[in-house]
Amino acid sequence: MKARQAIGLASTAVTIAIIAAVSASGPNSTARAAESRPNILVLETDDQTLAEMEVLPNVRRLIGDEGVTFDNNFDSFSLCCPSRASLLTGQYSHNNGVRGNALPQGGYYKLDSTNTLAVWLKNSGYYTVHLGKYLNGYGTRDPREIPPGWSEWHGAVDPTTYRYYNYTLNENGALHTYCANRQPSCYQTDVYRDKADAIIRERAGKGPFFFWVAFLANHSGAPREAGDPPNLGTPVPAPRYENRFAGVPLPRPPSFNEADVSDKPAAIRNRPLLTPRRIAAIQENWQQRRETLLAVDDAVVSIVDTLRSTGQLDKTLILFTSDNGFFHGEHRVANGKVLLYEPSIRVPLLMRWTGNSSLPRGVHRSQLTMNVDYTETMLAAAGVKPGRIEDGVSLLPLWRDGGKELGRDLLIDNTPGNGHFDSIRSRHFLYAEYANGDRELYDLAKDPDELQSQHANPAYDGVKAALAARLHVLVSCAGARCHVPPAVRMRTARHGCAVTAIVTGANIRTVGFSANHRGLRSDTRAPFRATVRVRGSALLRARVAVGVDRLVSVDRTVRGC
Repeated sequence: MKARQAIGLASTAVTIAIIAAVSASGPNSTARAAESRPNILVLETDDQTLAEMEVLPNVRRLIGDEGVTFDNNFDSFSLCCPSRASLLTGQYSHNNGVRGNALPQGGYYKLDSTNTLAVWLKNSGYYTVHLGKYLNGYGTRDPREIPPGWSEWHGAVDPTTYRYYNYTLNENGALHTYCANRQPSCYQTDVYRDKADAIIRERAGKGPFFFWVAFLANHSGAPREAGDPPNLGTPVPAPRYENRFAGVPLPRPPSFNEADVSDKPAAIRNRPLLTPRRIAAIQENWQQRRETLLAVDDAVVSIVDTLRSTGQLDKTLILFTSDNGFFHGEHRVANGKVLLYEPSIRVPLLMRWTGNSSLPRGVHRSQLTMNVDYTETMLAAAGVKPGRIEDGVSLLPLWRDGGKELGRDLLIDNTPGNGHFDSIRSRHFLYAEYANGDRELYDLAKDPDELQSQHANPAYDGVKAALAARLHVLVSCAGARCHVPPAVRMRTARHGCAVTAIVTGANIRTVGFSANHRGLRSDTRAPFRATVRVRGSALLRARVAVGVDRLVSVDRTVRGC
C-alpha cells in the first residue's frame, strides 16, 4: 500500500475567530503599519457537537466553503472554563492552571488574567472587545470588574450568563439587564448578533481589532419551558425556531445506550441502561439544542454581511469553533461532556480569510488540530509574540498545505481527582490512564464508535506501550516539547538533472515521496529513497510513517539542471 493511501482521515470542530490582512509588524510598529494589521474576531458556541454543524448551513457556506474545514479538531479539556482558558493562553490546562469550572481547581479567578491573548494584542496596538460568556465564575465577586487587556467589555455576568432572557451584561463597567419580561426582541443570541454588528461598524477602518463573540447557544439555560423533560437541562430556542425539528428522530449510533460496557472504566460500568423515558428526554434535549443553534446561523450571516458592507470581509480571517462537545446517549451518557469519548472531545473548526491569497478556499484538512492551536494561529496572523510559552502551533501552514504533517499527538485530560484521566489521541488510537488504575485503548480505524477497549488485548501490547510512553511525556510537557516530531531526516544528492532523496531515522515503517506535490513512489523497506529528474528547482517531500501511528513530513527544496 502506498504511504499516502495508508494515511487515514478523521473529522471536524466550533468558535468563530476573524483575522484580517496580515503584516509582520510588532508592538513597536508605526501607525501606518498598524493600519494594515489584521482584525481578529472570535465567534464561539457553547457545548456544540461536530454533528450539529448539520444545522448550520450558513456557517458552512460562508466560512468553510470560502476557507478551510479542519476535520480532526479536538478539545484538550472538554469543559467550558478550561477550554476557554486554552483559547486565551495557547496552553494545556496543566500549564495555565485552569483545571475545572470552579475554585479551587479552576474558574475565572484561577487564571492569571494579566497574561492572556487580549493583553498581548492590546499591548501591540489592537482594540480588544469581548461580548458574551467569558470564563465560568466571572462577575461573582465584582460584577463590574473588567479583566485586563480589554478595550471594550460586554461580559455576561454569572449566574445570569445562563439565561436566554433576563440576563445581565457588564458593559464597560455599567450593568444592563436585558429581557426581564422575556420579550422575543431581546433573545440573547439576537442581542449579541446586533451588538456585534454595531461594534464592527463602529470599529471598521479605525485600526485592527480583536473581537471575541461568545454565544451561550446551545448550552442549557433558563427559563424552563412547558414540555421540557424532567431532570435534564435544555436550552431555549428563539421563538421563531421553536419545534422546528419536532418529529426528527434522535440519531442512535452503535454507541447509543451501549449494551456491553464491561470493557469500560468504572464510571461507565456503573451507569444503568437508559430507560425509554430517559431516551425520550434525550430526544427532546437533542431537538431543542439544534433549534437553538439556528439563531447562531442567522447571526453569522448578519456578521459576515456587516464585514462585507464595511469593507472588512476580505481583510478578515474567520475561525468558527465550540468550547467542547456533548453527549446524547452515547455510552449510556444522557448528557454532558468531560469524558474522553469522541462526542465530547471532537469540535468543529472552520476558518475563512479571503484576503490572504496564499490560503486556498473550500478545502478540508485531515491533520490533527486542537484548541491550544487557536492562540498561536491568531498571533501568527497578527505578527504578535505571546507572553507565555505556547503549547500549540499555528494552523496557517496546515491550511496552506494539506500534505504537511507534524508527527504530533494530542493530550486530553480532565479535572484532578478520583475520576481523573490522562489520555493521548493519535491519528488512529485513543489511550487513557485513570487515577484509579483503569485503562482504555481504542483502535479508531476499526472501532470508530469506541465500543471495545483493547487495553487487555495482548495483540495491542506494543501499541499500548508506545502510546503510554508518549502520554507520560505529554502530561507535563510545555511549549515545543508538546509537539516534538519523530527524529527523521532527509538528505539529497544530485547527479546531473537527477536528484536522489534518502530518508533515515528509527522505526520507520513507510515513506511516500513526492516532488512539487506530485507523488513519486512509496518505499516500505530501507534504504528509503527516490530519484527524480528536476529542471530548475523542486520541493521534495517525504511523508514518513514512524513507529506506532505517527506521520511526519520532511521537505527539501532542491535544484536540478
